[in-house]
Amino acid sequence: MNEPLDLATDVLVIGGGPAGTWAALNARKSGADVILVDKGYCGTSGATAPSGTGVWYVAPDPEQRTKAKASREALGGYLADHAWMDRVLDRTYENMHLLGDEGRYPFPVDPDTGHQIRTGVQGPEYMRRMRAWVQRLGVRILDHSPALELLVDRDGVVRGAAGYQRQADRDYRITAGAVVIASGGCAFLSGALGTNVDTGDGALMAAEAGASFSGMEFANAYGIAAAGSTITKTAYYGYATFFHADGSVLEGAGSSTGRSIIAKTLQNEPVSAQLDRADAEVQRQMRLGQPNFFLQFDRRGINPFTDKFEVTMLAEGTVRGTGGIDVVDDTCATSVPGLYAAGDAATRERICGGFTGGGSHNAAWAMSSGSWAGRGAAQYSRHVTEVRARDLRGAGRAGLRPAQRTELDATAVLAAARAELIPYEKNLFRNGVGLQKSIDELESLWTVISFGLAPGAGTERIRARQAAAITAVGRWAYHSALARTETRGMSKRADHPDLDPAQHHHILTGGLDEVWTRAAPVHNSVLVAS
Repeated sequence: MNEPLDLATDVLVIGGGPAGTWAALNARKSGADVILVDKGYCGTSGATAPSGTGVWYVAPDPEQRTKAKASREALGGYLADHAWMDRVLDRTYENMHLLGDEGRYPFPVDPDTGHQIRTGVQGPEYMRRMRAWVQRLGVRILDHSPALELLVDRDGVVRGAAGYQRQADRDYRITAGAVVIASGGCAFLSGALGTNVDTGDGALMAAEAGASFSGMEFANAYGIAAAGSTITKTAYYGYATFFHADGSVLEGAGSSTGRSIIAKTLQNEPVSAQLDRADAEVQRQMRLGQPNFFLQFDRRGINPFTDKFEVTMLAEGTVRGTGGIDVVDDTCATSVPGLYAAGDAATRERICGGFTGGGSHNAAWAMSSGSWAGRGAAQYSRHVTEVRARDLRGAGRAGLRPAQRTELDATAVLAAARAELIPYEKNLFRNGVGLQKSIDELESLWTVISFGLAPGAGTERIRARQAAAITAVGRWAYHSALARTETRGMSKRADHPDLDPAQHHHILTGGLDEVWTRAAPVHNSVLVAS
């Protein structure tokens, strides 16, 4: 291994997707020196980079904004906060214009009006432009440099992070005035496109520093994909008819309200789909909007509009769920001094409640929360005193500093965790008995991890931390789901199938060796009728 790299900066951003780059951009514009570290290559890694995505971009017209806010309120279980929705709509509207002007994104032009169409972006071009934009402003990017743990001072204030540069084969330590975690959500290594870097690392690091989480019961998102594919463009399946193995129509199946029917059927027989409800113009727009969705079919000689093809469902966890690190104020600060959270790493309940899908609200939240977190971190960093690296300690534990070194294998640990978090019958079709069984398994696994998952060297530490992070996220998700004894948003309980007005609250969770949960009030939200 090469000599370690030691750096210092005002703001350290962990993660190079939309939230991370918007955070870096705004921290730099606020006058801070900024370093951004990415687990992969900033501009190509993560769920946004390979996809086309809509954006929750709504003109500042009161009627349109009211309609936009109401569109998913019932689906989300009336947990969204109107004040936060207003803030995100305002910030997203401004950011999309900045992206076109300063970011030089080539939005298409409406031939009838001559105005740019800013309701969506192509992920590859979007992230390429974001990387170039932050680099023009002087942000230093460290690619292929996953952060492994946060650095804290004697008072527990977050003052940087330590990690490993894979291509340079060296460790790094970066001291900072403030840190933004924008490392994405956790998809449990399900194979969904772009999510292999989304293993909950940021969540684990935040918890080790003392942060809490909200909405983790909404970590059971599953996306529809063609069998053998990684692309979960579920919105396109809104134009699909689904079929049993014998060719008969699978009644009630759909991309929005009928995914459970698909999942139940898949447990017993193959399910096929055909995008037969898309007319010629819609087909053209679909191919233009998401070319890689059709590449898989073109290579196999399948016309998805006229041919039937088998489908599956891939776990997307908190990438398409809404739970994440809790934020305590308008700057997206966490409960830990010096630590901020943005994008999929942070809870999206503020604008989505307990339900969301791909793109749209997610894309708006990433750029908005990233902007606020970056500015907040920059402002915070101005008021901290300089600290010496030797006065900081690494907060990491599981997979880095076990109580006793053993021959425990990270691959085996990961397989055991995924066996509880991937199957439909455990994470989608929930009941109290099943949840408790999975919790017992994950708790036993966590004890083993904490006691003996030795880190190894180099990339072995990355695998160990991923195994620990996925297990930790699963524990917070299932404890929260067990605490919500009702069906609300995506958190569905077979033993409690109805919405309970008395449980119109958020569920907070946290803890490492001992997971805790508690209710928290919903602010500024429309109450559901009892």
